[in-house]
Amino acid sequence: MSEINDLTPAEARVWRAFPRGEAVDFRTAEDEDASPGDGWGPERTVRASVLRALLLRAPREEGEVAALKVAGARITGVLDLRYATVDSVVRLSSCRFDDTPDLSGAHLSYLNLTDSVLPGLASARARVDGSLRLTGCRFRGPVRLGGAHITGALFLEGAELTAPDGPQPVLQLKHVTVEDEICATGLRTHGEIRLDSATIAGSVNLDGARLHHPGHAVLDAQTLVVEGDVLMRRVHAVGWIGLGGARVAGRLDLSHTRLSNPGDAALRASGCTVGELWLRGDASLEGRLNLRRAQIDVLFLEAEAVPDEVLLNSLVYSTLIPHEPAERRLPMLERDREGYVPHAYEQLTAAYRRIGDDLAARLVQLAKQRRHRSTLPWYGRVWGHLQDATVGYGFRPLRACVWLLSLLAVGSIAYGLHHPPPLKPSEAPQFNPVFYTLDLLLPVISFGQEGAFAPRGGYQTLSYVLIITGWILATTVLAGVSRSVSRQ
Repeated sequence: MSEINDLTPAEARVWRAFPRGEAVDFRTAEDEDASPGDGWGPERTVRASVLRALLLRAPREEGEVAALKVAGARITGVLDLRYATVDSVVRLSSCRFDDTPDLSGAHLSYLNLTDSVLPGLASARARVDGSLRLTGCRFRGPVRLGGAHITGALFLEGAELTAPDGPQPVLQLKHVTVEDEICATGLRTHGEIRLDSATIAGSVNLDGARLHHPGHAVLDAQTLVVEGDVLMRRVHAVGWIGLGGARVAGRLDLSHTRLSNPGDAALRASGCTVGELWLRGDASLEGRLNLRRAQIDVLFLEAEAVPDEVLLNSLVYSTLIPHEPAERRLPMLERDREGYVPHAYEQLTAAYRRIGDDLAARLVQLAKQRRHRSTLPWYGRVWGHLQDATVGYGFRPLRACVWLLSLLAVGSIAYGLHHPPPLKPSEAPQFNPVFYTLDLLLPVISFGQEGAFAPRGGYQTLSYVLIITGWILATTVLAGVSRSVSRQ
């Protein structure tokens, strides 16, 4: 073992401390920045090959727990632990790595790289029996954890990840399994986070993160499974977030978050299943909101957070909060990129009915009929305008009463001043202008007046107008009542 024979003084300190689990701190101050570590001299430089030999072959002391605890060191060479089994705690905090550590397929008990500076990290298919702590790390290349299995938590608080432009994600977590949580508050990334097909037993916390990848995905988490919450409060993301087909058992919280992907979708959550989706506070989306085929138990959506374009076809939600007037909610449906989407109106109607706001439900249904009218040919639009003006498509029945009373008054006065002559004077009943007008207005019902008298000239024309108008009013009222009953 050549590493034992030619150790530098710094390496000898680390070698002696390892069997007893003692910490070796090369820092000049606790808050020392590792960024200028490439200029550190041999007094705080350790070869990666020495660390590998320690972890895999160094002798242990009986009664002591061996652990690699080093702070403030410059580590040269590649720390190659591919497919190795390391049963000791590894803590290399505030260190400067000249080369990317390769831990692919390794089996580790615990790994802590807090506040270190690295050109990247290769840990695909690795297994960590404890937690993986990358808090405050600065990566200048991609971090690959695809297929990794972490029985504890993954910590990325305050970490910064930057990768050269290219197809590779800056943080690869595809198919990763985390049996606790992912804590990445204050994360900074310049590139894509790939979290698709991952399984997280706890929550994912990205509160306060700054994600930058203009025109591309900043977070691709399709088919992600999270048993807890996904917290993305006060996040500022330039690029799009993809949650298509994801399943979040708890809350997907985007409160006070700003997503920017102009000209395309900013939040792509089609087909996802979420316990609660929160878009509230001063949350804003510059770009489309895609919730097609999503299933959400509680949708907390403030009107101000709805972008100019949405995709809501087949979106299903049980509860919509906060409770707002229908006039505040309807513009959201009118912004649907697919145009008239009947299902979106039915969902909003059902949400109002579940809380007993029948007036708002009727207003939504009226808006639905008006929107549908714009899709009809000209004759359908004419008929629609007529139904709207007369009885509000049946959702405003009092308007029909006003029309009927007005026509009844007109007819009663006109025929009261000029009685139409009877067809058979000897058999005709006594003329009554009110019931004669009612006979003309109301189809089916007969008071025996219409068939006994025959108006002439302009009064005959008036009778035709009353008959036609009566049929129109009766038809529209009947259609409206039928729609209301069927919705019930």
